[in-house]
Amino acid sequence: MASIYEYSREELASLLAGEPRYRLDQLWQGLWVDGVALEAITTIPKSLRTRLRNQFPPSLEVANDVASDHGSTRKWVFRLENGSTIETVLMHYDDRVTVCVSSQAGCAMGCTFCATGQAGFSGQLNVGEVLEQVMFATREAAPARLSNVVFMGMGEPLANYHVTVGAVRRLHEYRGLSARHLTVSTVGVAPAIERLAKEGLPLTLAVSLHAANNETRDELVPLNRRYPLERLHAACSTWLETTGRRLSFEWALIDGVNDTDQAMDELAPYANSLDAHVNLIPLNPTPGYLVRGSSARRVAEFRDGLQRRGVNATVRNTRGRSIAAACGQLATVTNAKRRSIPVRSS
Repeated sequence: MASIYEYSREELASLLAGEPRYRLDQLWQGLWVDGVALEAITTIPKSLRTRLRNQFPPSLEVANDVASDHGSTRKWVFRLENGSTIETVLMHYDDRVTVCVSSQAGCAMGCTFCATGQAGFSGQLNVGEVLEQVMFATREAAPARLSNVVFMGMGEPLANYHVTVGAVRRLHEYRGLSARHLTVSTVGVAPAIERLAKEGLPLTLAVSLHAANNETRDELVPLNRRYPLERLHAACSTWLETTGRRLSFEWALIDGVNDTDQAMDELAPYANSLDAHVNLIPLNPTPGYLVRGSSARRVAEFRDGLQRRGVNATVRNTRGRSIAAACGQLATVTNAKRRSIPVRSS
């Protein structure tokens, strides 16, 4: 069943045939500017709200809702119409409010240190299911304004290319979010990166790199066997040349695996040749990967070593670890293929 968030302004106008012309402005204002649920758009008659609500019921059903970091981080497990589950994380910072959305139910990339990859793939999301995560988080963030959307939840966004592009386009054109506020993450689907560069979309690209030699990256990110570092570098160069926008490399630090001095020596020239920012992430624990994340001291040393080598490197402020909402932890126990989730009673 389609979501109302998939409809363009012109399509909504057709949907409202027979209504006064100003109803379209009222509906659009409520959906995209105010970001409220259909039933809360009180500028339109209750009868119309009821009709639209019946025609466009929510695509997402809340199966679980947990919080951490003194309430500043919330994770929802949503059940889809087909029974699969996805996870969405809302994070309040001092200077921004960010939602991390899923683009797939599960993930087929198989990254060894990621809980989502360990859980396997259940299916693709549609544009409405992605956008409803954003709009649900928008309402829950109030009175704060949701400012940033990152496609870093469950799934590989560029393996659901048309949906990711469609969602980003609507968030930019309808919601008014810009490149500074829209980030798409990928493990390195090189042809899709090159294709995305030509879309003309204002977004930030984050590449989950994690290793700068093919042998290690083959083990951590199996897709590297198909698109090795040399091919990924070419795609990133195309991104840089076509869009003029800086990209970032995500690097989950794993004790003794990719936090060594040799790893610094490999990463620095790779990042510098692309003028890329490196975002260091202390590895978050997952049940299926029993290797330790780097110590806080080693994380700082690795950052400082990269900076001495001319790399713009920072350490991500990890949020939501206690509720399995941090980077790489989504779907630890909630993927529908592995375990069903009862609806929590109110």
